[in-house]
Amino acid sequence: MGKIARFNGGGIVVDLRRRLVRAVGLLAGFAVLAVIGFRLFARVPWLDALYMVVISLSGVGYNEIVDTSRSAGLRVFNMAVLVGGVAAVVYVIALATAVIVEGEFGSLFGRRKMEKRIATFQGHFLVCGAGETGALVVAELGKTGAHASVVDLKRERLDALPDRPTLATIEGDATDLATLERAGLPRAACVVTALPHEKDNLVVTVLVRQKDPSIRIVARHVDPQMADRLRKAGADAAVSPTAIGSMRLASEAVRPHVVSFLDQMLKERAQTVRIEEIRIPEGSPWSGRTLGTLDLRKQWGLTTLALHEGDASYRYGPEAHETLVPGTVLIVLGDVTRITEARAAARERR
Repeated sequence: MGKIARFNGGGIVVDLRRRLVRAVGLLAGFAVLAVIGFRLFARVPWLDALYMVVISLSGVGYNEIVDTSRSAGLRVFNMAVLVGGVAAVVYVIALATAVIVEGEFGSLFGRRKMEKRIATFQGHFLVCGAGETGALVVAELGKTGAHASVVDLKRERLDALPDRPTLATIEGDATDLATLERAGLPRAACVVTALPHEKDNLVVTVLVRQKDPSIRIVARHVDPQMADRLRKAGADAAVSPTAIGSMRLASEAVRPHVVSFLDQMLKERAQTVRIEEIRIPEGSPWSGRTLGTLDLRKQWGLTTLALHEGDASYRYGPEAHETLVPGTVLIVLGDVTRITEARAAARERR
C-alpha cells in the first residue's frame, strides 16, 4: 500500500543509504583484489600496485609506473581494472548524489505535503509521542474514524504507524510550541500527550493550556504525584498505564466475563463497536425531544447506557421519558459508523 497520509521519504533515504554502503564495500573489495592482482601479475612492490589502482579508479591520467606492454595478460587485467573500477566509482557517486537529493528535497516535499494535509483538519486529535502508548492511541483513533496528527522526534516511529487518509505525522519536538502549531494545534479538539518522559508531558500541558484555555488535554504519567501536577498545569485527565493495568488484572480475577465482553467488542473485525458519547448542541433537532421519541435503537441500532446533564451525575439506564436539552450528553453503545451518523443528525440545525 502506498503512503497515503504521510510522506515516506525517510524510508527511501534509508534504502539508498544501505545500497550506498554495500556499493562502497564492493568498491573497496574490488580495489583490494586489484592491488593484489598487480602485485602478483606485475611483480611490483605493494605501494606501486596501490598507485596503479588509485590512478586507474580516479581516472587522473598520470603515467603508469607498471609496464603493461610486456604481457598480454597483464594488459587485459589492467583494462578490467579500468572498466570495472570506473563503473563502480560512477555507481557509488550516483548513489551518494541520490541520498543527498532525496534527503534534502524529499524531506522538504514531505513537510509541505503534511502541512497541506493538516490544514484540512478541523476538530482533530493531536497526539504527542508515537512510542508504544502513543501508537496504541493512534490505532484506536483510526478504528473510530477520527482525524489525528502525530508528533515525534524519531522518524522510524512515525513510519511504523498505519497508513490512512485521516492521519498525518510531524517529525519534531512536541515540547516546542512551533511544532505543535505545525501539527494543527489551533484547530485541534484534544491533545493527547504520551511522551516517555513525564516532565515533557508536563511541558506540553503547560504550553497547550496557555495557548488555548478551552482545548481538552489528556496526559500520560507513571508517578502518582505527577497526576496532581498535570491537573494543576491544565490537564483535563491524567492517565496512568500502570494503574489501568492493575485494574485490568483485578477485573480479570473478579469479573472475567465482563472483561471478555469488552475485549471481544474491541477486537471485533466485522464491525467497530464502541461506547461513545453524543452531545446535544444548541439548536439541535433533538433538543426538547424524549429518548422514547428518538428511538436510537430503531434508527441507528444504538443502546443508551447513560445520560449526563451539566454538572449533574450520570443517570444510568435512562428512561424513555427523559427529555433532552442543549448540553445533554448521551453515552451510547453501538457501531462507530452509526454513532457518527447519529452525531450528524443531532448537529443538524432546525
